[in-house]
Amino acid sequence: MSFAGFPVAALDFYEDLEVDNSKTFWTAHKDTYDTCVKTPMDALCAELAEEFGAAKMFRPYRDVRFSKDKTPYKTHQGAYIPTGAATGWYVQLSARGVMTGGGFYDADSARLGRVRDAIDADASGAALARIVATLTDAGWELGGDTLKTAPRGFDTDHPRIGLLRHKSVIFTRQHGFEPVIHTPDLVGVVRADWSELRPFIEWVATYGD
Repeated sequence: MSFAGFPVAALDFYEDLEVDNSKTFWTAHKDTYDTCVKTPMDALCAELAEEFGAAKMFRPYRDVRFSKDKTPYKTHQGAYIPTGAATGWYVQLSARGVMTGGGFYDADSARLGRVRDAIDADASGAALARIVATLTDAGWELGGDTLKTAPRGFDTDHPRIGLLRHKSVIFTRQHGFEPVIHTPDLVGVVRADWSELRPFIEWVATYGD
């Protein structure tokens, strides 16, 4: 099945789910989720698979075991294409429209140590700083978990201390309600976004994995 765009009903579904996040609502509207959210997301990812790899669709159910928030359903649908350990490309649909992204969302102490050593090193650290500057200048939002101070072993006046504080690095771009999200042309938009992120994904693969 070719991707034809996300219907307006998909955004309406998540807007309503934010108001009534209950099993009763979900059961009554599961067909809308299947036809307007899941099926188009599968089709979108399938059209990008040859270039970027097979996607993993996140389950719509929340893990509430250790959360104070016991609402049972996620209010967005995400799909993720892994390129390495906790690293890859991402696309998400919610009541706020479409968001694209990518980066690494988790790192054990050994991997984080390798990343920080690469940020500290002159050549690889400068290369990353250029990549980050290019992406943020192009409108990407830099996020991820960060320390409040310098990591152990690094000075607070390090020229790349902002990057060294990161425990994860995520770039996101909001496409919101732009008309393109309802058309087949969204495939090209996501492809272009993920291609822009490729230098960062490759940097992580080179120095973190």
